[in-house]
Amino acid sequence: MKLKGNIVDIPNRSIFKGEITFKEGKIASIVEKQHNIEHYILPGFIDAHIHIESSMLVPSEFARIAVKHGTVATVSDPHEIANVLGARGVEFMIENGKQVPFKFNFGAPSCVPATNFESAGATIDADDIKTLLQNPDIKYLAEMMNYPGVLFEDAEVKQKIAWAKHFNKPIDGHAPGIVGDDISKYIAAGISTDHECFTKEEALEKLQKGMKILIREGSAAKNFEALIDLVSEHFENMMFCSDDKHPDDLILGHINQLCARSVAKGIDVFKVLQMACINPVKHYHLDVGQLQVGDAADCIVVEDLKDFKTLQTFVDGELVFDRGVSKIKPVEFKNLNNFNCEKKQVSDFKVEASAKKIRVIEALEGQLITNEIVEEATIENGNIISNIENDVLKMAVVNRYRNQFPAIAFIKNFGLKAGAIASSVGHDSHNIIAVGVSDEAISKAVNLIIENKGGICAVSENDQKVLPLPVAGIMSDYDGETVAKAYTELDKMAKQLGSALHAPYMTLSFMALLVIPSLKLSDKGLFNGKSFQFTSLQTD
Repeated sequence: MKLKGNIVDIPNRSIFKGEITFKEGKIASIVEKQHNIEHYILPGFIDAHIHIESSMLVPSEFARIAVKHGTVATVSDPHEIANVLGARGVEFMIENGKQVPFKFNFGAPSCVPATNFESAGATIDADDIKTLLQNPDIKYLAEMMNYPGVLFEDAEVKQKIAWAKHFNKPIDGHAPGIVGDDISKYIAAGISTDHECFTKEEALEKLQKGMKILIREGSAAKNFEALIDLVSEHFENMMFCSDDKHPDDLILGHINQLCARSVAKGIDVFKVLQMACINPVKHYHLDVGQLQVGDAADCIVVEDLKDFKTLQTFVDGELVFDRGVSKIKPVEFKNLNNFNCEKKQVSDFKVEASAKKIRVIEALEGQLITNEIVEEATIENGNIISNIENDVLKMAVVNRYRNQFPAIAFIKNFGLKAGAIASSVGHDSHNIIAVGVSDEAISKAVNLIIENKGGICAVSENDQKVLPLPVAGIMSDYDGETVAKAYTELDKMAKQLGSALHAPYMTLSFMALLVIPSLKLSDKGLFNGKSFQFTSLQTD
């Protein structure tokens, strides 16, 4: 097969009219050749860190959508499904991904469970990490979220890192706000990347100390604006990633959007494309083509180098997307899950107390971090309840792996004026998480999730909507367009109930992520992410 266009040679910083010949999935030749074709040919885009599960799609369905935006590969951490199903879940992701022409590069989840302060569905210990890393399909040790374990030289954490070094596989980091001597020690342990920087100063320090920094722009956490000014000088050590991408956002775009935004800011297009197409290949030793003779024929045809609208996508020389139509076919698979709890009573969500003041989680738009604030308690019949007027709402985390009383806290900035929303996508253990204006509404939402053995939902006095997620309680078995449409309807309902957040479900899903400070809620209780210990709801 021959492909003509304006060929973008990123390493040599040149663009020339030419023709590329594919043979047996490889690039056989690249020659200069005059023609009148105006479109551009460049290497495919790579998401350098993503949890495929966050799209609520299985890998094969994720690929079908992603190729529309010129993405040919991902560096994928399957720790979401691993927290539910352990190594069996990782194997499901690998095998499902192999059924389609797309280059998933899965890692060995390093923190399952993420902490000992929550209930997960499985455990992956150092011996399991060794077994996973022996698999050639596992390309790296996925994000080491247990940074206290690294800093305090926990024996199990050290052994997991040692196995990654033994098998000569990169080690991904996760160190939000960690600077100074602590980040120096974290890097010295062998950890090479971070995608959690939320200030330019933090990212610059980590770059100067030898880390690769990923600019993350997901559905909830958005750090592009904070970090983009570092690209002009540090592009050789930076990459783009989504981390978590909900289905409605994935339908609209992927890494191509970050390229377009970068170029719009006046950043040199070759620097942008090196981050999007080249750096992940080099860092993770990926079998993904870079548009050189002898490489795998992984490339895309785009309309221009401004908006990066994808016209065609090729993976190993196979046309997988062609002018609006994905050529990847749906894949049949068997659902697997781990869901074992009974419905709850309204009374289970009561908090009997006489406290005048309570600790409250302050959710922040576009961030995974939260603040700890103190608010007046609203008490009715001895039960602390939601204060709708002051936007201090009751939140619950319910263990979905066994019967247990809900853990209760309060949260600000969700803005609900009626009803409740709930989800079994609750990073990282994926217990049920809900927020609402009343105990009745929260109970109704939680039970709707339990009925479906996983999903996301919204309930009001007269209405309810649910998107079932029967694959591990975190992914759908439907096609991407159907899931995106259902998710959009739920997002709309959550906002009709009063939420002003850009992505209320994505934000909700991170309110149980204990490894991101400051204040979070696990199924075992309210947790201080700075001191890394439980704390009390009441302050007096």
